[in-house]
Amino acid sequence: MTATIEPEVGKSRRRKEDERLITGRTRWTDNIALPGMLHLAVLRSPLAHAKIVSIDTSAAKEAAGVVAVYTAADLDPEGAIGMPCAWPITPDMAAPRRPVLASDRVNFAGEGVAVVVARSSAEAHDALEAIEVEYEDLPPVLDLEAALAEDAPLVHEELGSNKNAFWVFDSAEAGTGGNVEEALSSSEVVLKRRFRQQRLVPAFMEPRACVVDPTGAQLTMWSATQVPHILRVMSALTLGIPEHKLRVIAPDVGGGFGGKIGVLPEEMMSVLVANKLGKPVKWNESRSETMLAAHHGRDQIQDITISAKADGTVTGLKVELLANLGAYNGLVGPGVPILGAFMFNAIYKIPAYHFACTNVFTTTTLTDAYRGAGRPEATFAIERIMDELADELGMDPVELREKNWIKHEEFPFTTVCGLTYDSGNYEAATEKAKELFGYDALRREQKERREANDPVQLGIGISTFTEMCGLAPSRVLGSLDYGAGGWEYASLRMLPTGKVEVTTGASAHGQGHETAWSQIVADQLGVSFEDVEVLHGDTQSSHKGLDTYGSRSLVVGGIAIVKAAEKVVAKAKPIAAHLLECSEDDLEYSGGKFTVKGTDSSTTIQDIALAVFAAHNLPDGVEPSLDSDATFDPENFSFPHGTHLCAAEVDTETGQVKLRSYVCVDDVGKVVNPLIVEGQVHGGLAQGIAQALFEEAVHDESGTLTTGTFADYLLPSAADLPSFTTDRTETPSTTNPLGAKGVGEAGTIASTPAVVNAVVDAVRQFGVNDIEMPLTPMRVWNAVRGGASNAGGPGGEAGGGLGSIDASGGAQ
Repeated sequence: MTATIEPEVGKSRRRKEDERLITGRTRWTDNIALPGMLHLAVLRSPLAHAKIVSIDTSAAKEAAGVVAVYTAADLDPEGAIGMPCAWPITPDMAAPRRPVLASDRVNFAGEGVAVVVARSSAEAHDALEAIEVEYEDLPPVLDLEAALAEDAPLVHEELGSNKNAFWVFDSAEAGTGGNVEEALSSSEVVLKRRFRQQRLVPAFMEPRACVVDPTGAQLTMWSATQVPHILRVMSALTLGIPEHKLRVIAPDVGGGFGGKIGVLPEEMMSVLVANKLGKPVKWNESRSETMLAAHHGRDQIQDITISAKADGTVTGLKVELLANLGAYNGLVGPGVPILGAFMFNAIYKIPAYHFACTNVFTTTTLTDAYRGAGRPEATFAIERIMDELADELGMDPVELREKNWIKHEEFPFTTVCGLTYDSGNYEAATEKAKELFGYDALRREQKERREANDPVQLGIGISTFTEMCGLAPSRVLGSLDYGAGGWEYASLRMLPTGKVEVTTGASAHGQGHETAWSQIVADQLGVSFEDVEVLHGDTQSSHKGLDTYGSRSLVVGGIAIVKAAEKVVAKAKPIAAHLLECSEDDLEYSGGKFTVKGTDSSTTIQDIALAVFAAHNLPDGVEPSLDSDATFDPENFSFPHGTHLCAAEVDTETGQVKLRSYVCVDDVGKVVNPLIVEGQVHGGLAQGIAQALFEEAVHDESGTLTTGTFADYLLPSAADLPSFTTDRTETPSTTNPLGAKGVGEAGTIASTPAVVNAVVDAVRQFGVNDIEMPLTPMRVWNAVRGGASNAGGPGGEAGGGLGSIDASGGAQ
């Protein structure tokens, strides 16, 4: 009897890459050392907005170990180099040049004005202190609404305005739904709320770094980047380097979360300096530099208006956004709010929809993609206002959602935005989550605590979400004026001994690609998991790709691997028929083995690989190779969904928030590796909860970042978070052969509104209907005190222990 091979897909494999990553026995950008390598340090502006009157580098040039000091006049004397933006969302979008180094003016605190080149990193940083820069202060531009006033000071005087672009989607004009103004004017209930998405720092584990070696036939750049292929193309276009003469390598990268998708001034600076000196150079930043100058995320003002019938049926949704781009356009920064535009309707059958976004320049660090990129912002707004609508109508918030969500039998469903959701079952996910959570029992406990005037109140938060991920369909991206496609590439190389090498255009920075891709190939070709090697992150070994972001690795890159494997099998079939002396029509293929129907005569892919290597006995005219590649461009996004439930205890006397329990049931389609999925969900939850309760990048009135270290910018530790209860339902995607949907951003997208809804629910009886994030003890206490003094409620005005509240935030 032939042993049955257990499928790899669906198995909780420990990650192949973890042994080297956890032990540090690997290569990061900053531990690369080349012969004769020099070190770079960047002098950054302490001012948010100022003219540069003069820069004196003479003393720095004489400092110990210093080889050179450069300003913009040295590296870009014509002022011709500007960082690229790949997403001009409107034809008239303002596009000020972002220089490698500032020349005449700085536009945010942290912008580079000079670079020191020295024999060691310490010497380069020491010499920065010897550079003298004379600045002439200009007024900072910080407030989004004030920035649009006619008399507002300008970030870029040449533009004549701080407005970057204005982008609109209207369902009536698009023919995908009704007229919002008519819905608002004719509905029985109309509710308007303003929500604030605070500014966040991606706070990846490994700071940004770059090494450039100009001494070979090709210029080689190592970078801690998520996008080596995009970086190669954009560097070639930006600097005029022939693309075939540039090799970009992303070695093991310590996290990104969107924060490493940019094409950086420091990367271009490193190339310019290396070419100028003819020697390899390294730039790496400190943690404080990361927080100051790496791009930030979120930062929106959201004005949301929803209308409904008295029975809770939603009739219209109007969204008006102000989005802070910071001082410049990031690589995809202007388009981040536009990604969210298609998700404000979420899982609901909303008949009329209007979305308008104004992007605004300010004198702050630029913003760009951060985990979820536009979709967490959208989910937060719709899930918050659904809770507000439920309160207005006196309905249970789950009941209101159920009344309006798309039912499982209605899939595929075309939304008011024109997207077609292919599959889903919101009822099943919600029912399972409620059961695991003990929803009804917690509601009873909440009622008892309110009636008892308990100083510690209980709140229950709900977030039912979906997202568009697998950022891919090239035609859709083209219709949104995105500067690239959404396809992904993979190749499979069959080695003579039956082992397999996979090259993938998806570039991992912690997701576990090597493990998941090995599982996929093992099932497709019938080889063992251990016999698959995955190569990635090097534009020489994996020459083609569009990299990793937007939860696209599996549902785009993984499917490219499946398609390449199918081609391997197709190439092997005529050779198998020849070796088995039968017709191709008589062959069956399963688990990596070709078998003659009705017999036990068979041969494996591995046997065929060796026969191809020898090439002694192949059919006439057949190429001696099984190697195959594929480029996959999906026809649609994928739409994972889920229900997240949070129970929060709020001490009304101190503002302290404690997350008592958190349950999430996600549906990410077919799962390749449950262990990796669990890790992705846990990590996403930590980041989403951190936005709700802990994190905020704050600038003072002069535009200086006051949260430039982890002493001031609060990240939660394991002690600050509850143990999560996670589970899954499974409705396979119909748009790819694996049935998979994305998972990388789900936890972050869903968790923030679940936590905020829970805290607001706990103190709503005090007259509180919103608290600005992060929900620090001081903000919660102030909300309770203000609400109680205005609206009354259990316990009246909060008191006691007031002087002990820590206003800096976080759970103390």
